[in-house]
Amino acid sequence: MNETPSFAKYSFGTQVRKSPFSDAALRWGAQGFSVYNHMYIPRDFGNPVQNFWNLVNEAILCDVSVERQVEITGPDAARFVQYLCCRDLSKMKVGQCKYVLITDQDGGIINDPILLKLGEFHFWLSIADSDVLLWAKGVAVGAGMDVRISEPDVSPLQLQGPKSRDILRAAFGEAPTELKYYWFMEYDWNGVPLVISRTGWSSELGYEIFLRDASYGDQLWEHLMAVGTRLGLKPGHTSSIRRIEAGMLSYHADMTLANNPYELGMDRLVDLEMEADFLSKPALLRIKNEGVRQKLVGLEIQGAPLPTPNNTFWCVKQGDASVGYVTSAVYSPRLQKNIALAMIDTSGTQMGTNLEIETEDDTRRCVVVQMPFHDPKKVLAAKS
Repeated sequence: MNETPSFAKYSFGTQVRKSPFSDAALRWGAQGFSVYNHMYIPRDFGNPVQNFWNLVNEAILCDVSVERQVEITGPDAARFVQYLCCRDLSKMKVGQCKYVLITDQDGGIINDPILLKLGEFHFWLSIADSDVLLWAKGVAVGAGMDVRISEPDVSPLQLQGPKSRDILRAAFGEAPTELKYYWFMEYDWNGVPLVISRTGWSSELGYEIFLRDASYGDQLWEHLMAVGTRLGLKPGHTSSIRRIEAGMLSYHADMTLANNPYELGMDRLVDLEMEADFLSKPALLRIKNEGVRQKLVGLEIQGAPLPTPNNTFWCVKQGDASVGYVTSAVYSPRLQKNIALAMIDTSGTQMGTNLEIETEDDTRRCVVVQMPFHDPKKVLAAKS
């Protein structure tokens, strides 16, 4: 797709890739972009609070092509994918998605992708913001398994919100709307190959539409907006407000390579008893036996609404002692509270513990609370 003059003011040059939907997002009101997986992602359509309400009351269409796919094929593909991940995948079926952790030899989290099983020997890792392609290629060198690893021509959109099912039906018919939570189907859209999944980064009812031919990016976006606008669809971006409400973790913010699953409360994604071997098993067994010194918790922060999400890791104190840091904080207009995720020394993680945080502007009291802050059983995302 040729560059348009309007995109030039956002461009850093050819080292950062445009997505197949970048020009369409600009036409539909994108006002700012950031970089994720070496690609531009729209982050601003005007008012983030209005974007939140559009998501939770109607539906939004988001360019998330930055969720690059790492494709793993070959006779040993299933064994290799299991070797990368600490979750037991032995019962995973073709057409199913799973949220997994990719962990290194020290138990650190490299990425938290969605895994899609397209065939017995064919997988996609739909990744967060880190170089899984390079990691997987490096691990494969010493693994002694027959696999092929590449980044295919696949670019996802997210269609999220309570009206997303009606919009999907208008766009592609009945079949995709019958998908169960965390399942997908391959779909032929007038000769253009798609994968449609019942997944998304919003904790609302939603779908992801994976375009398998980048040259049709403009057409796919415009098709969805044409059928969806009359049903309430708005262009938008992933909502920090909604994902923090849901306790959804963002790589580089709430977790990094320095963190392990037990610190993040993700024990459910680690199976040390499975028969299959995986790369981080010895390290995670040691961490489990020794225990952790810090954990991620939810906080409610007192005071006036936070004007913007935090741009630095705010210090958390208990008395005069520093006991951790805020990873993500935002004001929720639905809950009418300031809410945050924070990594705290285990001594300060009991529910109801009173702490203080130091923002750039002031010091505020806060209390440790249960998370997710809203819809903890994911009823909205999983509803039939």
